[in-house]
Amino acid sequence: MLYAILCYHREDVVCGWSAEDDDAVMRRLAAVQEEIARTGRLGPVARLMPTTAATTLRKDRDPPLVVDGPFAETKEQLLGFYIVACASLDEALDTARKLAAANPGGAYELRPVALYRPSGLPA
Repeated sequence: MLYAILCYHREDVVCGWSAEDDDAVMRRLAAVQEEIARTGRLGPVARLMPTTAATTLRKDRDPPLVVDGPFAETKEQLLGFYIVACASLDEALDTARKLAAANPGGAYELRPVALYRPSGLPA
């Protein structure tokens, strides 16, 4: 089963890290990612740009409304994600725990992923 591990944190905290602190966190996360990759379980990984770069399409309007910024006003923002292949939720939680040990604060949300492949698109 594929799991999405969604990375949440307070954007003001993460964006406030010094370049050295950010580099240190990224090195620790890279070590965990390399371990997952060695087992053939690591899929796409993305670090999202700050919410100041976001654009939201509000589809509850007619016509839909495009606004700058994220839709949700929350204390923690979605800052990135991992897609990992895990045999069970327990294995996905173990993977998230390893990532959490490398990255202070915030939260990880785990969700099973159902692949959607419209006809004509490559697998």
